[in-house]
Amino acid sequence: MYDLLVVGAGPYGLSIASHAAGAGLRLRVLGRPMASWRDHMPRGMYLKSEPWASNLSDPDGRWRLDAYCAGQGVEARHGEPIPLEMFAAYGQWFARNAVPEVDERTVTRVTPVPGGFEALTEDGETVRARTVALAVGVLPFVEIPAPLRGLGPDLVSHSSHHGDLDRFRDRDVTVIGGGQAALETAALLAEQGTRVRVLARAEHVNWNDVPPPWQRPWWRSARAPHSGLGCGWRNWFYAERPGLFHHLPDPTRARIAATALGPAGAWWVRDRVEPAVEMLLGQEVAEARELRGSSGGGVRLDTVTRSGERHSLETEHVIAATGFRATCDRLALLDAQLAAGLLALDDGSPAVGRHFESSHPGLFLAGLVTASGFGPAMRFVHGATFTAQTLVRGVRRRLRAGARDADGTVPGPVRRASAVEAARR
Repeated sequence: MYDLLVVGAGPYGLSIASHAAGAGLRLRVLGRPMASWRDHMPRGMYLKSEPWASNLSDPDGRWRLDAYCAGQGVEARHGEPIPLEMFAAYGQWFARNAVPEVDERTVTRVTPVPGGFEALTEDGETVRARTVALAVGVLPFVEIPAPLRGLGPDLVSHSSHHGDLDRFRDRDVTVIGGGQAALETAALLAEQGTRVRVLARAEHVNWNDVPPPWQRPWWRSARAPHSGLGCGWRNWFYAERPGLFHHLPDPTRARIAATALGPAGAWWVRDRVEPAVEMLLGQEVAEARELRGSSGGGVRLDTVTRSGERHSLETEHVIAATGFRATCDRLALLDAQLAAGLLALDDGSPAVGRHFESSHPGLFLAGLVTASGFGPAMRFVHGATFTAQTLVRGVRRRLRAGARDADGTVPGPVRRASAVEAARR
């Protein structure tokens, strides 16, 4: 039986695995490295976060994004976005160098068993471990507006459903949402000849400012310090002190998780959107109906403004760039009884303790699903470092507690080992 099973091999899963291997834990990692970045984001997109805030985490800090870029003959510079293809390749490079061998099979079910957990792989193998870290990313939590849910995938899709956008060339597409995913998707569609519009509830689009230089007069830095989530003391707190954020009252944490760092477009996509994309702002979809006819059909969207005005439009396809909602009931790979027994917060997300352990002993959670517990940083790669360090400490504590329960003794400290040394344990 393994000490820890990591389910998921994105930035959080790989970072957790690297720290767990460094701590000498007997480890198994299941999942395709950087799968959502490789398969669910169209070519031509860029990483919105700064390169220095987008490192995966290993115990010695060796396998950074800037080191990978340098090896490719590219300098990772502050204020210059990194192509998502390069970031995905960086994650694969990290997996090869900083993590024990990754088993690329998908886990279909996690079930509690005496002494730990049993995971079932897609081809029917079972893997047992004393603890499990779920780092399943965002894809299980896709959120599509209710009026669109009754339409088929040929008419409605989520922005995360597309590894490329070629199928929409020379067609008419409506993108719903006002954040980066919506705006960059619309820009890419327009650039390939798609007739595209953006429909959003907000009355205006928010655009992030060009980041200030890294080197600034001290008084400017003191007034608005750089952080992994942007400039300013509030962002600095969210980015650099998620452990303190966890001690805020539950309602405060939930409110901040839902509202902080709201929808906004990166400064570098603005000039690609405003001249080329029709913007329908201050409108919300009230009803969506399939159109049938000789032209091949499509979707009729009936919208309503805040003042009650109604409008309608027809389009061939709707892309909902409407984010994700990380709730317990969407953790579909968990045994039904296990998922139903998890303690949930008011927003439906699972409650986690100070080491990212859920209410079920030994089950640890990471990434977006913990944003209501540890703040907005958990929505970004930047949060992976704190998560990996803290979660692995929690796993070691849980293993010691389990050993104490089993034989009444407390084992000695787990010896630190390199990822390579731990790979074959």
